Amino acid sequence: METQLDPMKDDLPLMANTSHMLVKHYVLDLDVDFKSKVIEGVIVLFFETGSRYRKTSSIDKEGCQSEFDETCKMRASEPCHVPVTNVSACSSRTEHNDFAVCGKGEEDTSDKNGNHSNKEQASGISSSKNCCDIENHGNKDFLLVLDCCDLSVLKVEEVDVAAVSGIEKFTGSAKLTGVSKELENLRNQIVHELVTLPADRWKEQLYYFTCCSQASGCGELLFTAGTWSLEIRKSGIQTPTDFPHAIRIWYKTKPEGRSVTWTTDQSGRPCVYTMGSPINNRALFPCQEPPVALSTWQASVRTAAGFVVLTSGENSAEPVQLREGIWSWYYYVTMPMPASTFTIAVGCWQEVKQQSFTAALQTNTELSVPSSQADSRWHEEICGHVEYPCRFQNPAARLQAVIPYRVFAPRCLMERCEEHLLQLIPQCLSAAYTTLGTHPFSRLDVLIVPSNFSSLGMASPHIIFLSQSVLPGGSHLCGTRLCHEIAHAWFGLAIGARDWTEEWLSEGFATFLEDIFWARAQKQLSHDEVKGEQELKALLRWRRLRDEVQNSEEELQVLRPKKDSTGELSESGASVVKHGLKAEKVFMQVHYLKGYFLLRSLARIIGEASYLASLRKFVHKFHGQLVLSQ
Repeated sequence: METQLDPMKDDLPLMANTSHMLVKHYVLDLDVDFKSKVIEGVIVLFFETGSRYRKTSSIDKEGCQSEFDETCKMRASEPCHVPVTNVSACSSRTEHNDFAVCGKGEEDTSDKNGNHSNKEQASGISSSKNCCDIENHGNKDFLLVLDCCDLSVLKVEEVDVAAVSGIEKFTGSAKLTGVSKELENLRNQIVHELVTLPADRWKEQLYYFTCCSQASGCGELLFTAGTWSLEIRKSGIQTPTDFPHAIRIWYKTKPEGRSVTWTTDQSGRPCVYTMGSPINNRALFPCQEPPVALSTWQASVRTAAGFVVLTSGENSAEPVQLREGIWSWYYYVTMPMPASTFTIAVGCWQEVKQQSFTAALQTNTELSVPSSQADSRWHEEICGHVEYPCRFQNPAARLQAVIPYRVFAPRCLMERCEEHLLQLIPQCLSAAYTTLGTHPFSRLDVLIVPSNFSSLGMASPHIIFLSQSVLPGGSHLCGTRLCHEIAHAWFGLAIGARDWTEEWLSEGFATFLEDIFWARAQKQLSHDEVKGEQELKALLRWRRLRDEVQNSEEELQVLRPKKDSTGELSESGASVVKHGLKAEKVFMQVHYLKGYFLLRSLARIIGEASYLASLRKFVHKFHGQLVLSQ
């Protein structure tokens, strides 16, 4: 059972037992309702057995087998609450930039599932403590623990992936039989084969993830929702190996949920977005929050006509009308990332365009290959990450100085965006490419978020949020903040911290690199002017750091607050983010600034050119992985 934790304490608990089971893929199917301020829908999670149990064999528990067989047969005959569309005729046409094929954002329009009719209202099963009593002849059932907060969980069930048409290709030599135990093992085998498909079969993998997510259920699972977690179990199942590896959860967010904020934009229109909450996404969907749980995802989001859905996705989604007044948007990612990096923004955003200028500039910079990137030896190296369609192994992507980008804003800020922001993006992207090489992500959306956004910017895969505050400051403020957020594509996203308490690995590098990127983006400045600007910024940062050190708690100033235990997890994989909920920490920049001065010092010792060359090698070696300060 969940340890009782005080949500008002400073440390953020990461409850998911990732050492037992690890999420590999999420399929989200959501409706956004602005009247009730609720996001409602279904999430299907596909698992692999965790590292501690991967070699554990399945144990046949004959004592409870016959009873379970009857339960499974009875539940399998129940009507299915999930909307199943015609799987063979995938209805949603989605346009995406296939970075695995073409470095210039070539369109690959293919049919995708994910546009569903309205769901039946699923009735929740009991979430009382009685659900977790020990029933199996004194033996304890295995508990799957997910990070979850401020959600109304309605129902949890196992997904019958074996019933999907064409799924036989993933069953190997096994045969589809009616014997319950064999069928359970077969379902888990199918999920294992699906989540471990090679990278060059990613389209097929996405297709079958969609098909499996729409398959019927084959038995409800017992669950308990706690303060910080959702605990799920199946009666009689005692090991992660035997636990269902594909489960479906019906749930609703709460208007007061802390992962998203419901507000109005600068034009007075309603909107909702993830604003970088200290509790991350656990109040948006049940998930595994520890960074080690690297996963891919796909999301179908339905909302009223007139709204635009932006989210972390490799494809530039185009809306599909489902019925009068309701449109659906579909996004996906194939690069495994922590669930905390998933971002969504739904509002009446307008796309800012200046076709002639951006098209010409993008054409001129797209194949601008610096001599530092011409070293073919890097390109022959094998990536060190888990397999996925990696841009660092794609010759076309390696030549792409400016990735495709879009800018969105409320209508009243479009003119300012066109005047200041739009022309800066290709300059900053090209400067980043000149410095670090291959862009880790295939495209970029930039959104001017509502005025209640508490930061100047926030970077997520394929999307950057910018505050309206950067627009009146002219090109300098807008450009430096844009460079900072672009730097996070490499440091913070493509290379993540294995322990979130080491946030300087993300923010220190981004602060250091924003100066480098911005200097290269301002081609009209002389070398002396660039250096003078950087020295002035260093002085201002030093004064800010000095003030923070003198006026804040000493324990909040430490770059590695967990010291020698940094990166350590409990036996189950659970951990805490030290000071993760401390309110004043949100306003501190000590991790940004100490990290910046450390890196600036190293660059001065060995020379800026040599140091940046070492960073390029570091990026090539560690992209797609999690690192510690060591």
